Amino acid sequence: MMDPARFRRLTYWLLVGLFISASTACSGSLFKVKPAVDLPALPASAMTAEAGGARISVAPLLSDEESQSLFEVNLPLGGVLPLRLELNYKTGELPLELKRARLHLHDGQGHEWKLLSTKQAIARILKVNGVSLYNPQSRKQFEQEFSAYAIDLKTPLTTADRRRQGFLFFQTPDKFPVRSPRGLVLSIAGLPQPLEVKIN
Repeated sequence: MMDPARFRRLTYWLLVGLFISASTACSGSLFKVKPAVDLPALPASAMTAEAGGARISVAPLLSDEESQSLFEVNLPLGGVLPLRLELNYKTGELPLELKRARLHLHDGQGHEWKLLSTKQAIARILKVNGVSLYNPQSRKQFEQEFSAYAIDLKTPLTTADRRRQGFLFFQTPDKFPVRSPRGLVLSIAGLPQPLEVKIN
């Protein structure tokens, strides 16, 4: 029978070895995210709404394949719905504070979908993919690459920058995978006039 002290030492070094192996195996980003600059132009099929000098366009929902191609993860499978949004403020007083904007997404059954911050979306991705052991630097790199896709609602629009685009991330009401939701409507308050975009 092994001596208890020797068993503890052996267990300790085994755990240290496993941690080092996991850290070195994940020296890059946790997932291979395409550079955000490679994002194609908003498709002509994007749904739009206009009021108070602001024009909002929302692209059709990302398919599982498109999500996998951009982020190397299937966001809809994890209950995360990415919506691509473009805001164009054509007329009106500037600067326009976007941090006051309040965004809500409802489906045809009247359920509200929770707007996720990029950190919340990332935490959801890691949980669904069972990623618990990783190099902190790898997570930081993934966060930076993933966050580059999110629309910036903290910086005001100015005369030099009247247009803003990026992704919003919403969680399904039941946290289950996204299953062809119907009647999705994105409403935005806090702009010069409220806007509502029927997505599908």
